Amino acid sequence: MNTEKNKFKNMLRPSNSKKEAEPSGSRKASFAVVESYKAIRTNLQFLLAQNDGKVVAFSSAGAGEGKSTTTVNVAITFSQLGGKVLLIDADLRKSSVHKKLKLENKDGLANVLVGFSRFEDAVEHINDSLDIMTAGPYPPNPSELLGSKQFAEFIEFCRKKYDYIFIDTPPINVVADALALAPVTDGMVFVVRDFVTPHEAFEHALEAAEFADVTVLGTIMNGVNAKKNRRYSYRKYAYGKKAGRYGYSRYGGYSGYNSYGSYGGYGYGYGGYDEAARRKSQDQKPE
Repeated sequence: MNTEKNKFKNMLRPSNSKKEAEPSGSRKASFAVVESYKAIRTNLQFLLAQNDGKVVAFSSAGAGEGKSTTTVNVAITFSQLGGKVLLIDADLRKSSVHKKLKLENKDGLANVLVGFSRFEDAVEHINDSLDIMTAGPYPPNPSELLGSKQFAEFIEFCRKKYDYIFIDTPPINVVADALALAPVTDGMVFVVRDFVTPHEAFEHALEAAEFADVTVLGTIMNGVNAKKNRRYSYRKYAYGKKAGRYGYSRYGGYSGYNSYGSYGGYGYGYGGYDEAARRKSQDQKPE
């Protein structure tokens, strides 16, 4: 048996552990938010099916734009279909997935890539459909680790085990980590936040992705104030010649997605979105 070829396979052994998701909130998600994520799911399924893809990276131009929260909820929504879904926190500099889902971060992606932990020991089995791989301890060389042969082999191993794999990555304009791992994915989704993401910053992120030959699947607008019914047309707020390709309304007709708090409850399995946080965000005046 080829040891190099099967080293990740040897990390996985059957487990009888069935960990139940612990709620992080008690309020249910609004109907509009739930339907928006279902629209995202439908569109991503269509886009990935065109090239038999299953690995999607999520990034943003800068920090604080809702990227990690959106990635988590997309993974949860896909897991409701009954297939096997893996969520990977590849933000090896400022990880947050474990905090949002109230998981331990002792073992994670970094440990597996350097050979300190087995896959089975590092992955969190939330339920029969959803697994989580946290980031683990911060390594000294995250960009090199994510662009390494070990990471490529790890993703190839995961492709054989899961129907969909979603990767939370650092912001493109801050560090180069997202672009380093992009070649082993089937595409990238950008998350922007209404009245937070600067026009120039997002344009720069798209140019960096294009230069790195990254397939951009689309863009999700986060934090839209739906009460004021401010419908954003990407044609109106176009970013140069790419306007027809990347759009804020790419993933459905709700013209963006409300602010997201904690997870579950309304069929999501993590206690529901925080309605109070959502309302607070909606009441904030534009800067």
